[in-house]
Amino acid sequence: MDRRTTLKMLGGLALAGPLQATRSFAAAPKTMATVVKAASVPWFNILNQGLEAAGKQFNITTTMVGPAQVDPAQQVKLIDDLIAKKVDVIGLVPLDVKVTAQAVKRARDAGIVVITQEGENQDGKTWDLELISAKNYGEMQMKALAREMGEEGDYVVLVGTLTTPGHNAWADAAIAYQKAHYPKMRMVADRFPGADLIDESSRVTQQVLQTYPDVRGIVSMGSNGPIGAGNVIKQRRLEKKVAVVGTMIPAQAQALLMSGAIREGFLWNPKDAGYGMVAVARMVLDGTPIKTGIEIPTLGPATVDEANRVIQVDRVLTINKTTVGDLVKMGL
Repeated sequence: MDRRTTLKMLGGLALAGPLQATRSFAAAPKTMATVVKAASVPWFNILNQGLEAAGKQFNITTTMVGPAQVDPAQQVKLIDDLIAKKVDVIGLVPLDVKVTAQAVKRARDAGIVVITQEGENQDGKTWDLELISAKNYGEMQMKALAREMGEEGDYVVLVGTLTTPGHNAWADAAIAYQKAHYPKMRMVADRFPGADLIDESSRVTQQVLQTYPDVRGIVSMGSNGPIGAGNVIKQRRLEKKVAVVGTMIPAQAQALLMSGAIREGFLWNPKDAGYGMVAVARMVLDGTPIKTGIEIPTLGPATVDEANRVIQVDRVLTINKTTVGDLVKMGL
């Protein structure tokens, strides 16, 4: 992706969509609380910026909460608390769709709209908003890893948890693509959890390097995974031996990218994701029909899977030495 394309995509928040800022919402503000995977994670701090910006535009009072640890049971408790508070909308980035399913059902039974992100297979949701195709996103990351490994050698996959729906869908796609296209590459063990936290991904990387000394590649689906792995690679001076790629935030990854401890990264703008969740919530509250071709403010036209209640746009960004500086300047 070149610099012009990157800047054009990131300019989305500067453009008002069909739901313009000039639109008037005379009624009292609705309330929307979004439950994320974990509190104080940089990714979700940026997502919250989008929640707040859209809330102001669409007359929805937004808040964001998350468990102190990566724990789906804690997400359930937070959802139940929000049901008791009688919010109008619950946003959810689920850790385990099976664990949260009953809580989502309780919310819907209480008349609450539920908008998920990274939750395509969350039963009971009103709508799920995706900024990427899980298949394409996983395949992109495997293509990058294969390129950096010379299409041969041992590699490992990091995910947030073994039940995180988005991470594991991307991992499934990446692994399937490797098996179909790069027969000289080999995943040496099943995927490792820990990619949501820097300390945990650092520990996992240390363990991987000790157990599998011939590993030549690490792909992480969680945004803190490449940071933890990259720190270990830099400390051990393995930049030329072990390739690290994956989902990441540019500001966190910039120094490691420039040093070569991380080779390439991918993401969508979490600010756009937060903004889009609120925009979709507004559409639902207003009774707006949601069908393929509908314009989602800041995100553009969407493909809609009405049967599975999934709204999808394509907003993947590529992070490398050429693009990272501009992405950081844009607030990522």
